[in-house]
Amino acid sequence: MFAVGLMHYVVLSAMLAGLGILVMVTKRNAIGILIGVELVLNAGNINWAAFSRYQVGDAGGVIAALFGVVLAAAEAAVAIAVFVNMYNNLATVDVDRASELSG
Repeated sequence: MFAVGLMHYVVLSAMLAGLGILVMVTKRNAIGILIGVELVLNAGNINWAAFSRYQVGDAGGVIAALFGVVLAAAEAAVAIAVFVNMYNNLATVDVDRASELSG
Protein backbone atom coordinates (compact mmCIF):
# COMPACT_ATOMS: atom_id res chain seq x y z
CA MET A 1 0.00 0.00 0.00
CA PHE A 2 1.27 3.45 -0.93
CA ALA A 3 1.15 6.05 1.84
CA VAL A 4 1.08 9.73 1.00
CA GLY A 5 3.39 11.62 3.32
CA LEU A 6 4.25 15.21 4.01
CA MET A 7 7.08 15.22 1.47
CA HIS A 8 4.61 14.38 -1.32
CA TYR A 9 2.57 17.47 -0.50
CA VAL A 10 5.67 19.65 -0.30
CA VAL A 11 6.91 18.40 -3.69
CA LEU A 12 3.46 19.00 -5.23
CA SER A 13 3.40 22.49 -3.76
CA ALA A 14 6.90 23.26 -5.05
CA MET A 15 5.93 22.05 -8.53
CA LEU A 16 2.79 24.21 -8.53
CA ALA A 17 4.72 27.25 -7.31
CA GLY A 18 7.41 26.74 -9.94
CA LEU A 19 4.84 26.31 -12.68
CA GLY A 20 3.00 29.43 -11.49
CA ILE A 21 6.18 31.50 -11.51
CA LEU A 22 7.04 30.18 -14.97
CA VAL A 23 3.59 31.18 -16.25
CA MET A 24 3.85 34.65 -14.70
CA VAL A 25 7.25 35.26 -16.30
CA THR A 26 6.46 33.94 -19.77
CA LYS A 27 2.91 35.17 -20.42
CA ARG A 28 2.12 38.60 -21.80
CA ASN A 29 -1.62 38.14 -21.53
CA ALA A 30 -3.06 39.50 -18.27
CA ILE A 31 -5.40 36.51 -17.84
CA GLY A 32 -2.43 34.14 -18.16
CA ILE A 33 -0.53 36.07 -15.51
CA LEU A 34 -3.57 35.91 -13.23
CA ILE A 35 -3.64 32.12 -13.65
CA GLY A 36 0.03 31.99 -12.64
CA VAL A 37 -0.67 34.04 -9.52
CA GLU A 38 -3.53 31.72 -8.61
CA LEU A 39 -1.22 28.69 -8.98
CA VAL A 40 1.30 30.23 -6.59
CA LEU A 41 -1.42 31.06 -4.05
CA ASN A 42 -2.79 27.53 -4.26
CA ALA A 43 0.70 26.12 -3.73
CA GLY A 44 0.89 28.09 -0.50
CA ASN A 45 -2.54 26.84 0.56
CA ILE A 46 -1.45 23.23 -0.01
CA ASN A 47 1.56 23.84 2.24
CA TRP A 48 -0.61 25.34 4.98
CA ALA A 49 -3.03 22.43 4.91
CA ALA A 50 -0.33 19.76 4.65
CA PHE A 51 1.73 21.06 7.55
CA SER A 52 -1.43 21.45 9.60
CA ARG A 53 -2.39 17.84 8.83
CA TYR A 54 0.89 16.51 10.17
CA GLN A 55 0.87 18.73 13.27
CA VAL A 56 -1.37 16.82 15.67
CA GLY A 57 -4.29 18.84 17.03
CA ASP A 58 -3.51 22.00 15.09
CA ALA A 59 -6.17 23.38 12.74
CA GLY A 60 -4.46 26.75 12.24
CA GLY A 61 -3.01 25.77 8.87
CA VAL A 62 -6.38 24.77 7.49
CA ILE A 63 -7.89 28.04 8.68
CA ALA A 64 -5.00 29.94 7.06
CA ALA A 65 -5.60 28.01 3.83
CA LEU A 66 -9.28 28.99 3.91
CA PHE A 67 -8.27 32.63 4.31
CA GLY A 68 -5.93 32.11 1.37
CA VAL A 69 -8.82 30.85 -0.76
CA VAL A 70 -10.88 33.91 0.20
CA LEU A 71 -7.92 36.16 -0.61
CA ALA A 72 -7.48 34.48 -4.00
CA ALA A 73 -11.17 34.95 -4.81
CA ALA A 74 -11.06 38.63 -3.89
CA GLU A 75 -7.84 39.13 -5.85
CA ALA A 76 -9.34 37.45 -8.91
CA ALA A 77 -12.47 39.61 -8.74
CA VAL A 78 -10.46 42.83 -8.57
CA ALA A 79 -8.06 41.69 -11.30
CA ILE A 80 -10.88 40.76 -13.65
CA ALA A 81 -12.47 44.18 -13.08
CA VAL A 82 -9.16 45.81 -14.00
CA PHE A 83 -8.84 43.59 -17.08
CA VAL A 84 -12.35 44.46 -18.25
CA ASN A 85 -11.56 48.16 -17.89
CA MET A 86 -8.28 47.64 -19.76
CA TYR A 87 -10.09 45.80 -22.55
CA ASN A 88 -12.73 48.53 -22.81
CA ASN A 89 -10.04 51.20 -23.23
CA LEU A 90 -7.45 49.36 -25.34
CA ALA A 91 -9.34 46.42 -26.92
CA THR A 92 -6.59 44.09 -25.62
CA VAL A 93 -5.39 42.56 -22.35
CA ASP A 94 -1.71 42.63 -23.34
CA VAL A 95 0.18 43.85 -20.29
CA ASP A 96 2.83 45.57 -22.44
CA ARG A 97 0.18 48.02 -23.64
CA ALA A 98 -1.08 48.77 -20.14
CA SER A 99 1.31 51.73 -19.83
CA GLU A 100 -0.91 53.55 -22.32
CA LEU A 101 -3.58 53.76 -19.60
CA SER A 102 -1.54 56.10 -17.40
CA GLY A 103 -3.08 59.51 -17.23
